Amino acid sequence: MTGFIPAAKPLIGDDERAAVDRVLLSGMIAQGPEVATFEQEFSAHFVGGRPVVAVNSGTAGLHLGLLAAGIGPGDEVIVPSFTFAATANSVALTGATPVFADIEPETFTLDPAAVESAITPRTKGVMPVHLYGHPARMGELGDLVAERGIALYEDAAQAHGAALDGRQVGTFGDFAMFSLYPTKNMTSGEGGMIATVDDVVARRARLLRNQGMERQYENEVIGFNARMTDIHAAIGRVQLTKVDAWTEARRSNAAFLDSRLSGVVIPPVAPGARHVYHQYTIRVVDDRDGFVRALKEEYAIGSGVYYPVPNHRLPSLAHFAPGLDLPETERAAREVVSLPIHPSLSESDLERIADAVNALAGAGA
Repeated sequence: MTGFIPAAKPLIGDDERAAVDRVLLSGMIAQGPEVATFEQEFSAHFVGGRPVVAVNSGTAGLHLGLLAAGIGPGDEVIVPSFTFAATANSVALTGATPVFADIEPETFTLDPAAVESAITPRTKGVMPVHLYGHPARMGELGDLVAERGIALYEDAAQAHGAALDGRQVGTFGDFAMFSLYPTKNMTSGEGGMIATVDDVVARRARLLRNQGMERQYENEVIGFNARMTDIHAAIGRVQLTKVDAWTEARRSNAAFLDSRLSGVVIPPVAPGARHVYHQYTIRVVDDRDGFVRALKEEYAIGSGVYYPVPNHRLPSLAHFAPGLDLPETERAAREVVSLPIHPSLSESDLERIADAVNALAGAGA
């Protein structure tokens, strides 16, 4: 056994450092030309030229995207409970109510049948999460919202470059958010991108990120300071040139693990889906926590449990869902483990991961 294999590893190199130095030397550090160029390049790369608005975090992207789309007090937005709390938090921060629906067991994403059951006269939108880098069932969800006259949004925080039937995620909904947190498939150090369906929503998002003004001291609405800096945008622009190769490395690593693992449930890929493996998430049916502990202590391999407590049972959000029963969400929270999948892994690392998982699964952890 060699050194510890971390669950995630941000990739920041000389190119990113040089880009930061260039911005620092320019004297233009706050939101400026780097941000504007990053928005254009990100849009062309991931969402087919849709208007894109850069902000200072993924959570800010969800919050401002919902506000720009008209979500507010009295509205309901259907979301999964099996995701990071930012998804439901962003709905609650608008004054609207997050309504939790169950997931389908294969992809860990919103179950359209559960969504349909959760719709009420107050439902204004549905916001699936493309969890772990696998696209949600956007065809069925799109048909459902069109039939019911409600909006579709996308939490694509983990899904840069994912696609369904050849269509990129981020292009299905009225708006989509991509996170640029350090452990995502690409990063700007911290940040988020709002991809919108039209210029009207984009302009609202730009006003909201900048104290409600497009021109200095001409505040049109009450807004926030959610701007991305040129420093962060410069990092993101460099990462944008590398993310495709990193994604293929993740997909190759996933194929290797798919072919080697036994005794656990490997992540399936739905027909027509392009999975970008932000996480490689298996299911361990018996004693998941013991499995995670042994993986670290006996084999020096990191892993992650995303997410051990569903949103509808968090102290901060449980009051939105008293008595709610989401059986597939609860089962996933008990069973999931995300193994290292990042592009820094060597073949020997992957072999070590596979051997450790197989040994623990065979021994019942």
